[in-house]
Amino acid sequence: MTDSADGSAATPLSAPDLATLQSHFVSILESVPDGMIVIDETGLILAFSKAAELLFGYTAKEIIGRNVRELMAGRDEINHDQYLRNYLDTGERRIIGIGRVVTARRSDGTLFTIDLKIGEAKIGDHWLFTAFVRDLTDQRRAEMRMREMQSELVHFSRLSAVGTMASALAHELNQPLTAVANYLEAGRDLLDLPGDDKREILREALDEGARQAVRAGDIVRKLRGYVSRGEIDARSVEIGPLLDDATALARMSMSSSDIPVVLRIAPDVGWVLADPIQVQQVVINLVRNAQEALASTASPKIQIGAQLGANGLVAISICDNGPGLDPDVKNTLFKPFTTSKSGGMGLGLSICQTIVEAHGGTICADLAPDGGTCFRFTLRSDPAIHTS
Repeated sequence: MTDSADGSAATPLSAPDLATLQSHFVSILESVPDGMIVIDETGLILAFSKAAELLFGYTAKEIIGRNVRELMAGRDEINHDQYLRNYLDTGERRIIGIGRVVTARRSDGTLFTIDLKIGEAKIGDHWLFTAFVRDLTDQRRAEMRMREMQSELVHFSRLSAVGTMASALAHELNQPLTAVANYLEAGRDLLDLPGDDKREILREALDEGARQAVRAGDIVRKLRGYVSRGEIDARSVEIGPLLDDATALARMSMSSSDIPVVLRIAPDVGWVLADPIQVQQVVINLVRNAQEALASTASPKIQIGAQLGANGLVAISICDNGPGLDPDVKNTLFKPFTTSKSGGMGLGLSICQTIVEAHGGTICADLAPDGGTCFRFTLRSDPAIHTS
């Protein structure tokens, strides 16, 4: 027993009655900082907090009793009831207890991005689900601006590097190509002169021209080898968080961010030797390609997996259930300037291949088990982590 503020003995708390619990619940709905929505197992809204009213533009009186899918957008709105039934039937979690970023709809129809977390409770034979909603609009706007600034900086750096490289290449090639032109012109002039002794001079001019042409080819080959070889800052990186971050970055920059992405990391994978920025670039590129391929698919999904492979390698896969690969494109998929996109340059997969091979791995594409496309690439596992 404790003392009250005035020094008198306080009465021990007994089990609260229904009215007390209801009053406490109402106070929570009025004061909880994030939007809080309670629904039943059929998706009908039972409670709507003050913060949720400000967030969605509905009053609790207006929205209670309506289906929660009215607050959703895209495929989540279409498939919500199926997700709910699937969870109640199988226990498979899509959001419950996990949370993810989704697109929501306000009362005026405008869309905005939210962080959604859901808890569950079984009361008797019935289920209640409580959703906690946080508006990410300002955060996403700041992140997008930061990425735009970083992209502009990278673009400027690339333009500067390309300009420097073009200038150096022009300087290096100018001398041998000028020599080739001069020898050819001299040879042409020698053809107009009489005498057998000019034939030997002509042969020498053509030999020198050929030598200078070979020199120009060597310059180009060395440049190509330098660019394609690249440099990597390989270090020990945990593969799970790396793939998770890359997936989030890919989703944030795509309009089809509501496509379900399932990430399955085998528990024994652990760590790889990699340059995380470059590997994330590979994953982002492949996830974006999958999202674009799924534009006309009714129930799209992307699965990202990682598991231990042979010879100390970790195998990573990005699979979709889209229309699959065109056989005519498959054989030239990783060649530069090969693309099926009207506005694409065809360099994305070529760059992915360069990065993966610089890490000592390989990359390929084939049909996914459910008929879509599956890109697979390998990275070296960190033996120090796996043997410690």
